[in-house]
Amino acid sequence: MSTLKKGMSNMPLANIHDRGRGPEIEGTRITVYDVMDYYLDGWPAGRIANWLSQREDDIRAAIDYIESHRAEVDDDYRRIVERSERGNPPEVRAILEATRPALEARKAEILRRAREQKQYGSHPNGSAP
Repeated sequence: MSTLKKGMSNMPLANIHDRGRGPEIEGTRITVYDVMDYYLDGWPAGRIANWLSQREDDIRAAIDYIESHRAEVDDDYRRIVERSERGNPPEVRAILEATRPALEARKAEILRRAREQKQYGSHPNGSAP
């Protein structure tokens, strides 16, 4: 259940909850790790809120969560960064490389159709304007 900040608007403060992706601002897909990227770089809450299109109180709730669960959040954040730096495992890279020709062909077809539509002034469904 959300709580209200005394003396402030009737807007409920964010709850931080975990739906399986890590702790996140309730009602969003913004995790505390998304906030942590900017928080560790010294960004103030207002700037982070503006950048992530969130309410400043919600970002402050995420920062409070980070600070009150620091050891756990630091450990999880370190693992996330390490996994990101490693990239995809070899089997995923092989699938991506195997599907690249089909992707490139599809992209070329989309670009060809867009050029034709521009050149002949046809609508996307093939009919004349």
